[in-house]
Amino acid sequence: MSEHETEQQTQQAEHESATGTDFWADGRHPVNVGQLVMGLAFVGLAAIWAVLAADVLDGDALRWLLPVPWLVAGAAGLLATTMGAARRRGGGR
Repeated sequence: MSEHETEQQTQQAEHESATGTDFWADGRHPVNVGQLVMGLAFVGLAAIWAVLAADVLDGDALRWLLPVPWLVAGAAGLLATTMGAARRRGGGR
């Protein structure tokens, strides 16, 4: 067994003992908020690039298009953080 697998099992056992529930048996896994935010931002920026490359919109649209992926990704990050905190306190689900 690799060191990474051992570390994952240790973290899972700590989480189970802290929450009193088997998180993985419920069919869920913890959300990595940083990966979620950056993934959404990347997808949004790629979509903007595709729209501009296809000449659907002109360059003037960049003024209002570029902030949109960052706002959506930030909102998703805030939502994931607050939902995770509520679930840890027992308020979610």
